Amino acid sequence: MVTGVLPVALEDATKAIQVFLFSGKEYLCLMQLHGDIDEEKIKSILDEFTGEIYQKPPLRASVKREVRKRTIYTMKILEIDGRRVLFRVNCQAGTYIRKLCSDIGEALGCGAHMSELRRTRAGPFSEDESNFTLQELQEAKRVLDEEGREDLLRTMVRPVEEVFKHIPKMYIRDSAVDAICHGAELAIPGIVKLETGIRPNSAVGVFTLKGEVVALAESQLSTEKITESKKGIAAKTKRVIMKAGTYPREWGSRQKESTIRSR
Repeated sequence: MVTGVLPVALEDATKAIQVFLFSGKEYLCLMQLHGDIDEEKIKSILDEFTGEIYQKPPLRASVKREVRKRTIYTMKILEIDGRRVLFRVNCQAGTYIRKLCSDIGEALGCGAHMSELRRTRAGPFSEDESNFTLQELQEAKRVLDEEGREDLLRTMVRPVEEVFKHIPKMYIRDSAVDAICHGAELAIPGIVKLETGIRPNSAVGVFTLKGEVVALAESQLSTEKITESKKGIAAKTKRVIMKAGTYPREWGSRQKESTIRSR
């Protein structure tokens, strides 16, 4: 009984999946209570679960079962019909909604379980712009193979850059691109422009001046500090997205030229 948005990465775009760990998700959940509870008490308990919570993944989980902190950004009750509670929740990636329902039921003293769940947003992708089925995707591929038309497929398969919509970005010089593709750290002189809101030790997207994603990185300085400084390391490369060699290799030749001149 789980439906909704499921981003699927193809080929090299799989390298960008890690970005979803830094963006939130939204769900519509139908929770079934195991007893009759006053509506005001239900609303009060849900308010208590908003903010930072401690959660242990359920038995059927793909991660290690240990207590961890997760953030519930918002939780709003849409309808209560007897023992059925329909609510919308915005939460941090990695939050288990069926465990959230179980914990709410325990706090209410009657028990509860998740009856139905629909994911309405995953990172930057919402249900409104992701309403394609696997059957429709298959048909679009048939049209491409048999008729040579790619217009249908292009409405479904999106550029990998769209995964980074919610991530602050740094735009770098063409001469620095290939070095980043080889895993080098991003030095401040290599940055041409950057977005506001960058904080130390946070995820950032490294982009070319043409708007092509190069890598996922971890910022070492804030936007303000990078703007004020002329040297130093701005970000450490964590996951390279662009293939090495896409842009000309200039960092090695410049280093060699500098060595020759010093001799």
